[in-house]
Amino acid sequence: MASTPLRLVVLGDSIGYGQGARLPDERLGPRLAAAVEDAGFPVDLHVLALPRSTSADLAAQVRRAEPLRPDLAVVVIGANDLVRFVPPVDAARALESAVAGLQSAGADVVVVPAPDMSVVPFVPPALRPLVQSACSALQRHQQEVARAAGAGFADIGPQVGAAFAADPQLFSADRFHPSSAGYARIVEALAPTVIAAARARRESAA
Repeated sequence: MASTPLRLVVLGDSIGYGQGARLPDERLGPRLAAAVEDAGFPVDLHVLALPRSTSADLAAQVRRAEPLRPDLAVVVIGANDLVRFVPPVDAARALESAVAGLQSAGADVVVVPAPDMSVVPFVPPALRPLVQSACSALQRHQQEVARAAGAGFADIGPQVGAAFAADPQLFSADRFHPSSAGYARIVEALAPTVIAAARARRESAA
């Protein structure tokens, strides 16, 4: 096991923050850090994500991340851009700037795209195709930004969306944010991409 901890920062919105989890250790950041540690990387975790954040709010989070000199940054963003009808091009431009800022600070970056909001319980069935289309459009823009920047892209949307659609227990009591079980399911899907990024960084350093 490496002796120097991997400085892991999580930026983004309420999902990155872990809103809806029953206990702090059941939020996305701590669960993800535990998965990375299980893979052989001691982790120094910093969660900078804030509820209600849109892609435009990433700039302030990146400024907070820079003094930490992160090794790996996971950016979880997009839900609030969808809720607030932010044009995908504008959201993608803000994400592009954030990724560039994190890379300039020395971090490898993994982008976690917007979730499929059509599976949220209170979305009327008649509107779900329209909502899913909007989500897909933003996800495509996010993927293009990540690929162009050489960042990782965690394409977990279909897998996680199907799980949430099938199991209402993955939502918290507000029927919008994930529950503790929901975060466990998200991290199960996300961890392989983040662990692969950590391994690639270690190999590059070696």
